[in-house]
Amino acid sequence: MKCVIVDDEPLAREVLEAFAAKVPFLKVLASCKNAYEALEVLQKETVDLIFLDIQMPDLSGIQLYESLTYKPLLIFTTAYSNYAVEGFDLDAVDYLVKPFSFERFLKAANKAFSVYNQQNSNSTKEGEPSRDFMFVKDGTKIVKIAYGDILYLEGMKDYVKIVMKDKFVLTLISMQKMAEKLPKNTFVRIHRSFIVSVPKIDSIEKNRVVIAGNWLPVGNSYKEQLTRVLRRIN
Repeated sequence: MKCVIVDDEPLAREVLEAFAAKVPFLKVLASCKNAYEALEVLQKETVDLIFLDIQMPDLSGIQLYESLTYKPLLIFTTAYSNYAVEGFDLDAVDYLVKPFSFERFLKAANKAFSVYNQQNSNSTKEGEPSRDFMFVKDGTKIVKIAYGDILYLEGMKDYVKIVMKDKFVLTLISMQKMAEKLPKNTFVRIHRSFIVSVPKIDSIEKNRVVIAGNWLPVGNSYKEQLTRVLRRIN
């Protein structure tokens, strides 16, 4: 895995470089002291993994990562544990709090390598998430939700309600960002306020989809997309 280290502290970069050198599947392409150096590298090289400090001058690690069009796998390295929630928001593979041991570093690297292998396996379709679950914020908690448990999702202004068989989770995210998280071969948007799990559809009647007794509207601009997904499955 080709990786880049980004940290404004020289000692932190040295530790990460030394640890990475001990891991056979890691190849450090560059060790950058700020976000601008990292951007130059990321614009020229295809990078699989980035070890990224959060608090840096001018441009934070979070701002840097959010600015990227192509987003490598991400492991945060920081002295501040209160950024963990932001890490999960960005789908970080892991979150290393300084100072960390080589054993802890190796655990994070192995986790990234596992995700990398899943993403690059023949069975993984291009553009599809390699995991069968996601993490979302529910109030002050971060909860794991299996895609297979989801019936449908409902947009409620700045929140999305994730509806499952016996419960629901309300998370602060836009419908557009939520749609990007979900596997496109399983979920389809049928209305500006609704995304449904295709395997959970019981029937389609006129302009409505029925899931577990719930009648959900199909918007005119989403009919073609729904039909296309159903044809692909059949």
